[in-house]
Amino acid sequence: MTKIFARFMKDESGATAIEYGLIAALISVALITGATTLGNALDDQFNDLATKLNDN
Repeated sequence: MTKIFARFMKDESGATAIEYGLIAALISVALITGATTLGNALDDQFNDLATKLNDN
């Protein structure tokens, strides 16, 4: 029984999968934040351009 428990404590394959999952989640959050910021900036630029075109 102690050998099984010792082998279970040494097994790190689950921890590695969790670490990869956390890294993927962090990258996803960064990409979503960047895309949202870029989208808002582009929206502002197009609104400014539309306003200038409508004024003429």
